[in-house]
Amino acid sequence: MIRANGSGILYLCATPIGNLEDITLRVLRILKEVDCIAAEDTRHTRKLLSHFDIHTPLTSYHSHSSESKGQQIIERLQQGQSIALVSDAGLPGISDPGAELVRQALDKDIEVIPLPGPSAGLAALVASGLPTHRFAFEGFLSNQKKARRKQLQSLKNEKRTIIFYESPHRLTDTLEDAYKEFGDRQCAVARELTKVHEEFKRGSLSELLDYYKQKHPRGEITLILEGSKEEQADEAREQWNELSLEEHVQQIEERGVSLKEAIKEVAKLRGVPKRDVYSHIHNKG
Repeated sequence: MIRANGSGILYLCATPIGNLEDITLRVLRILKEVDCIAAEDTRHTRKLLSHFDIHTPLTSYHSHSSESKGQQIIERLQQGQSIALVSDAGLPGISDPGAELVRQALDKDIEVIPLPGPSAGLAALVASGLPTHRFAFEGFLSNQKKARRKQLQSLKNEKRTIIFYESPHRLTDTLEDAYKEFGDRQCAVARELTKVHEEFKRGSLSELLDYYKQKHPRGEITLILEGSKEEQADEAREQWNELSLEEHVQQIEERGVSLKEAIKEVAKLRGVPKRDVYSHIHNKG
């Protein structure tokens, strides 16, 4: 596992997102052969290694130690050691600090080899019932409402199916914000994938919002959201032309959007200055 330049290899090892049977034979072999395993949570990874009787030394590598530990790992790789990078679940580098370690390794001409395997985003996507030929991965949205709404607003015209990761205590807030920004699109909520209590809920945003308001979710969640449809946009534009500015603003306010945001959205959708919409509504009032 040593290259001609004397450096080792950084292996990106996908680990199970729930069911331990999902680990690949190749990952098991590499975890046994490398000099060290860099883990997001060594306590969590130690359970996995114990299950498969693997005794390779562990070191921690997580968001709070990525700068100092990253340099140490790079130095060990330059000295000829090969290291396996693992996250708590799934493929390292997706919504975790592993991406930074990969950049550092490549900058030092260290070989990086991915070992594919479980991915919550792709598993949820293919079972969602929504289009899979084109999709966009957004990872975790902000936990701040204003920032989250801004992120969602930027995706309003995204035609691809969109993948989000979400925590259970923020799911209803995210579904509500998505409903206000996108209208009643189709979506799927995948919870506890590959685990004993795996659950898929598919339907419109309003239906799933009602469901999870009544039944508080637990566990790790992946949200798959339908993209914007061009034909729907054309149909919507035809409907807008039949509405006055005041009626259009009122229609958007009915989704729970503030007057200020409704005016901003109408201006953007119709391609007119925001001040013109505001002036029209103000004069009507």
